[in-house]
Amino acid sequence: MKAASYRRYGGPEVIEIVELPDPVPGPHELVVRMSATSVGASDGAARSGRPAFARLYFGLRRPKYPVLGWQFVGVVDRVGAAVTRFQVGERVFGTIASTAGGHAELILVPEDGAVLAAPDGLPDDELVAVIDGALTALPFYRDGAKLQPGQRVLINGATGVVGVAAVQLAKHFGAHVTAVCRTGSLKLARSLGADEVIDFTREDFTRNGLRYDVVFDVAAASTFSRSRNSLTPTGIYLSTVPSLGIFASQLWTSRSRGRQAAILFTGLRGAAAQAADLAYLSDLVSACRIVPVIDSRHTLDGIVDAHRRLADHGKRGIVVVTAAAA
Repeated sequence: MKAASYRRYGGPEVIEIVELPDPVPGPHELVVRMSATSVGASDGAARSGRPAFARLYFGLRRPKYPVLGWQFVGVVDRVGAAVTRFQVGERVFGTIASTAGGHAELILVPEDGAVLAAPDGLPDDELVAVIDGALTALPFYRDGAKLQPGQRVLINGATGVVGVAAVQLAKHFGAHVTAVCRTGSLKLARSLGADEVIDFTREDFTRNGLRYDVVFDVAAASTFSRSRNSLTPTGIYLSTVPSLGIFASQLWTSRSRGRQAAILFTGLRGAAAQAADLAYLSDLVSACRIVPVIDSRHTLDGIVDAHRRLADHGKRGIVVVTAAAA
């Protein structure tokens, strides 16, 4: 099979297309022929080894996972002898966050993993675009912020991979949403449901005197100390990117009844928890409560350009990779 692989940390150029043996399913495994996957922030961190904390998971000296890719949509190609949940030819979607390997023509998936029958009505590329950022945003709101209707949420980086899902999910939960993004993305943020928008090239939200119940810093463009005065007395600052600062702030505020800081490692949750979130998101997709935002489409052969696009400051939404020509 064809796969996008890398053997050292660095820029997009370290990714190369290689031929690997086709995976052979064990008794309780299935092989999915990938039709769509994505290149997101986790792939960028794994490829570059940055921030430095990323190497604690992806490998201290060299990459631990030679093939990246976490979310996928595809068709079951083969099943193990004991598999009962899925059949060959069935369209499925899911995540393999604990092992990676989605940037390949064939993906080995445990039957009891985070994989479900795909909902009808959404093309493969659009489905993978929906689940990418939403699998991160959902637990941040539900488990981190315990978001309630009527609360005020500020999303810093509102039109990136996680941001486009974060805006839509916050509105779904009944929050008042302020989206922070650059000038060219303001219209997109409004179209996703943002009640207010802030152009960060013209205004610093930490200095406007407004207060929010949740500051969701999906872009890691601020810090708890800078955002502290933008929180209500019991507000919470959430970051998706590990750093000494967020770890120290979380430890310092963990026993506080006042303003808090937190980071969640959503990709490290168990398969059952992720499968439950996929089912929840599938229902939202079917009800058109979440819509995909695709920045660009690339083929597996052109995945290096997908990694380059990931670092482009003008990127909006999800960078999608397909097995066939785009």
